[in-house]
Amino acid sequence: MLISSLKKNILKALNLHNILYNKMLFKIRKVKFINFPKINGRIMITGKGNLVLGENVHINSSRKSNHIGEASKTIFKLKNKKSIVSIGNHTGLSNTTFVCRSNIKVGNYVKIGGGVKIYDSDAHSLDFQKRMNPNLDKGIEKPVIIKDHVFIGAYSMILKGVIIGEKSIIGAGSVVTKSIPDGEIWAGNPAKFIRKLDS
Repeated sequence: MLISSLKKNILKALNLHNILYNKMLFKIRKVKFINFPKINGRIMITGKGNLVLGENVHINSSRKSNHIGEASKTIFKLKNKKSIVSIGNHTGLSNTTFVCRSNIKVGNYVKIGGGVKIYDSDAHSLDFQKRMNPNLDKGIEKPVIIKDHVFIGAYSMILKGVIIGEKSIIGAGSVVTKSIPDGEIWAGNPAKFIRKLDS
């Protein structure tokens, strides 16, 4: 009984510490939000860009909060001053990584599974000669748009320039390299059309 009570008190103290950490981080990073999101664990924000959160956003960012995402956190890498990641209302993220050089927009009521990675650019040039010179080694940037009511399965990767249509579903472990229409299921590497959603 005593051990159980002690364990509860330790967990409460850790949770309070995480809440204070996230609130301080939001203040320092000037995160814009309608109401402070529900965050399990600690998020990470790096870079010089902007993070904008809608109403009632839920973020899992620890092993305890979502076992599927394993030990990773939810990470926002906002590479430069023009980088903007915006998350819509009632959207849930689990141990998700956003790497943004220009713009990543996530709609309302979106569910993003554990360990998903979303990139709006190539990390490096596709030209091997440019990769040899750090001053020329720049990847292509294209915004990513994930529309309302989308569900993205765990460990998927969404790559630059992709638009995912409303209500569409991405199967777990998929690599999405091209845009997906509304109301379809896609899966695989690279992700391919599986079927339309039933009306």
